[in-house]
Amino acid sequence: MAQFEFAVLGAGAMGSIVGGHLARAGHSVAMLARGSRAAHLERHGITVRGLAEFNTAVTTVPDASEFAGAETLIVATKTPGTAQALQALAQARFGVTLSIQNGPLKNEILAQTFGRERVLGALADTSGEVLPDGAVLFTRNVNIFVGELGGGDSTRARRIATALDSAGVRAAATPEILVLEWSKFCSWVGLMALSVSTRAVTWKFLADPDSALLLVRLVREMGQLARALEIPVSDRAILPTASICAGSEAEAVAIVTAAGAQYRLNAPAHRMSSLQDIEAGRPLEVNETLGYACSKARELRLELPLLENFTRLIAATDRARRDAVALVPG
Repeated sequence: MAQFEFAVLGAGAMGSIVGGHLARAGHSVAMLARGSRAAHLERHGITVRGLAEFNTAVTTVPDASEFAGAETLIVATKTPGTAQALQALAQARFGVTLSIQNGPLKNEILAQTFGRERVLGALADTSGEVLPDGAVLFTRNVNIFVGELGGGDSTRARRIATALDSAGVRAAATPEILVLEWSKFCSWVGLMALSVSTRAVTWKFLADPDSALLLVRLVREMGQLARALEIPVSDRAILPTASICAGSEAEAVAIVTAAGAQYRLNAPAHRMSSLQDIEAGRPLEVNETLGYACSKARELRLELPLLENFTRLIAATDRARRDAVALVPG
C-alpha cells in the first residue's frame, strides 16, 4: 500500500488549496514542491485565507525524483514545463493521476508518462493566489469535476471527488469529463486572452462591451474547434459556453456582461491566474493552451483568425516582458 493517499505536484495557489484541505481533513498528503516554496511549507505549513481560514502541517518533498509514489497524483503546476516535471516522477508508482491545469494537453502528457489507463480527466472552477507572506487567498470555490476520459461512471473518480468535497473543496464525479473540460477550455481561452490584454480584474473586462465582444468571438471560435473535434460543449463551465456559442452575438455579449456584474458583486478582486502570472513575472501559459488550440485547428484545416492573432500577441507580450527583465542590471 502506498505511503500517501495523495501527492500534489505544485504548491502554488491551486496545489496549496487542494493539498491543504485534504491534509486538514486527515488524508495523508505529500506536497511535491521546490526551492523557496518547499522551504516555506516545511517551516510554516499551508496557510489558507479567504473562503477558508486555517493552517495545517504537510509533508513536503523537495526532490520529486526521490518520491516513491501515492494512491493518487494531482498535478497543479503551471503548464510550462509539465512534461519535464513529470519525468522526475517516472519512477514513482501511482494508482491514478489527474491534472487540474488549464487546457486538454495535460491529459495527453499524463498518458504519455504513466499510461492512459492511469489517467482521469479533471477541471477546476476554483481560484486563489499566493500572497506575499506565503499564505494562499482562496477566492472561488465552485467545483472540481473528475471523470473517466472514456466516459461513464467509475469508483475511482467518485472516491477522489468525495475526498475533495468532504475536505471543503467542492468537487463531483462526472460521466462527461471531456465535454466539461472543453467547455471550460473554450471559455478560459477568452478569459485568459482578455485578462492579459486588458490587465484588468475579471469583472471589469467582462462588463466592458468591447472586451466582452472580443471574448464572445474568441469563445465562439473555440466552439467551432470543439465541434470539429466532435466534442459538444455545455453551459457547465466558467462561463455558459454553449449559450455563448448559440444565438446572436448581441445575446452572447449580454450573457458575458451579466457574468461581469456577478463577478463584481461576488468576487470584485478576482484576477485570472494569467494576470497574476504577469504581475509576478512568471511565464504565461500560452504555448500549452492557446498554442495547443491553434495546433489542433491547423491539423483540421480550420481557420480561427482571432485565436491565431491573440495567441501571437500574447506570445510576443510574454517574450518582450521576459526580455525586458533579462536586460535589467542585476
